[in-house]
Amino acid sequence: MNRPRKVKITDTIYRDAHQSRMATRMSTEDMLPVAKDLESVGYWALEMWGGATFDSCLRFLKECPWLRVRRLREDIRDTGFMMLLRGQNILGYKHYPDDVLEAFVRATVDNGVNIIRIFDALNDVRNMEMAIRATRAAGGHVQAAVVYTISPVHDIDHYVEMAVHLEKLGANSICIKDMAGILTPYRGYQLVEEMKKAVGIPIDIHSHMTTGMAAMAYLKTIEAGADIVDTCLSAFANGTAQPATESMVAVLQDTPYDTGLDLEKLANINRHFKKVREQYGDFFTPADVDVQCLVYQVPGGMLSNLRAQMNAQGMLDKWDEVLNEVPRVREELGYPPLVTPMSQIVGTQAVFNVATGERYSVKSKEIRDYVRGLYGRPPGEISDEVRKMIIGDEDVLTTRPAEILEPGMEKARDAIKDYIRKPEDVLSYALFPEQALEYFRHREIHGE
Repeated sequence: MNRPRKVKITDTIYRDAHQSRMATRMSTEDMLPVAKDLESVGYWALEMWGGATFDSCLRFLKECPWLRVRRLREDIRDTGFMMLLRGQNILGYKHYPDDVLEAFVRATVDNGVNIIRIFDALNDVRNMEMAIRATRAAGGHVQAAVVYTISPVHDIDHYVEMAVHLEKLGANSICIKDMAGILTPYRGYQLVEEMKKAVGIPIDIHSHMTTGMAAMAYLKTIEAGADIVDTCLSAFANGTAQPATESMVAVLQDTPYDTGLDLEKLANINRHFKKVREQYGDFFTPADVDVQCLVYQVPGGMLSNLRAQMNAQGMLDKWDEVLNEVPRVREELGYPPLVTPMSQIVGTQAVFNVATGERYSVKSKEIRDYVRGLYGRPPGEISDEVRKMIIGDEDVLTTRPAEILEPGMEKARDAIKDYIRKPEDVLSYALFPEQALEYFRHREIHGE
């Protein structure tokens, strides 16, 4: 610890924190009162868009997600604005055509987001290439993410090779994205140590406190050379969200990694979010530690979705059977990381298998498309027996999935020509047709 290296902080209070703990329900009006204060903190970035925020703005809050960015940018001029982009999936659960992706990235940067964290649910770099090129062409910072999971085909060499590939494609920084909070401190140290030897760009660590390990993993990865860590203000911290910003700042004070952030200033801002939390009590989830992630490789968000799905079907008595079925399905499907949308695909199939008592007798469209190669290349081999049960003798796509998609922007523009009030409306509709139309109709009556 004798080499001075100030650690940078990305605070997720405007995106992942309330997505993880509060069903992504925080409104823009509840974000604005402390925007100027957040600007003065000195964060490297605020993760404030992407993920589920776009859909939630349209579906639940009846807000324009584009307006959120612009309004926050009026008060936060210098701090980086980061969004989470699901590669070719953009913000949805399927692949979108290249013209939609390119137009979306260009509009995102034009509206004020300057750091785009790009990942693919399968770590298939082909599904990240267009987003990386589009972000660089728009003048944005590419933070390319390596999705961390544990399986026989996911080892340190795999992650390091992927990081090297992403740097060559034009990444400005690398994110190790641990969506389930399963990165152990010493494994994290080893991973970052090896990755720092192989790439010459900053490394950002993103994890969740679901298993209670993330803060410890942050400390060890910082010692190994990590440059940035993702935290969130303590009002929304821990549980399925990130470690608390204030705690991490205090831990690093008076060390070579001192963030330089002011704890008193953070505490003052956090008071606002404590009040906000009280307003959304019906949505707020407790900050529990759930070690089932370590046993079943099931992220916290997936656990809650599975439980809700099973409760609706009167199947909670079969909870343990489904938890045991999830890793079995995952293995048979080539060990996909359990991140959106793969967590939903694997989880739903596990429920079907247990509910019917006959494995793969019921299959979703999504799992058929996955096995057909329409989501990308699986990390490992899919069992031949399972492939036949799901798609029979159908051919499997081996090219980049988006190459078979027809352009989508003109179709979207024609479909909503009577509702277009600004160019971004076309993109909103292209991504979420039903939710966007409902919002446009609401806007006609109530305004923006």
